[in-house]
Amino acid sequence: MRNVYLIDQFDVVHNEIYFILNEKKQLSQFQPAGQVLADSDNGAFLYLIDENDAYSYLRFDQSIWPQLVHMILSEQKAFLTVDDGAFELNDFSNELKSLLYNIEGNGNYGETFVKAVEEAFADFFAQN
Repeated sequence: MRNVYLIDQFDVVHNEIYFILNEKKQLSQFQPAGQVLADSDNGAFLYLIDENDAYSYLRFDQSIWPQLVHMILSEQKAFLTVDDGAFELNDFSNELKSLLYNIEGNGNYGETFVKAVEEAFADFFAQN
């Protein structure tokens, strides 16, 4: 079974964003997989992490999308904070950008999700 960890808190330090995992986990349990997926049924983005030799997900619901927009537009590096430190979420911005381009105007993701993404990421789409 894959674990899904809801990310609903963050902190910005200089030009880096630290998403906070509110579960008791250690750095040694995770390796970033560098892939972002759309969970259009639940209105979220998922970042894959390797957790003890199995994939798990960091889930970014719509409540945190404004921070994702800011992360992309300000070219912030993204990190995940766990109990004993933090690690970079490799390729998060680039993967998210590619996915956003794929979602824009693409009915395969479902009309509701596409509309939500286009509205939430309007500033990103306007710049590109």
